[in-house]
Amino acid sequence: MSRRVFFNGRAVDTGAATLGELLVAQGHDLAAAMACAINRDFVPRTQWTTRVLAEGDCVDVIVPVTGG
Repeated sequence: MSRRVFFNGRAVDTGAATLGELLVAQGHDLAAAMACAINRDFVPRTQWTTRVLAEGDCVDVIVPVTGG
């Protein structure tokens, strides 16, 4: 089942059922350092593979940037 979500502000049509599946589909490594929120609610890493996505969810991923 395809659904439209907003991934870092960009509309994405996806067949991903969970946050973890969406992250992988968008090219993220689940072991990498990052934080995720759905509809502005923080989602702990332990819930990424079980947190089900709904039509219209706003998913924000924050990845730390190193350098100076």
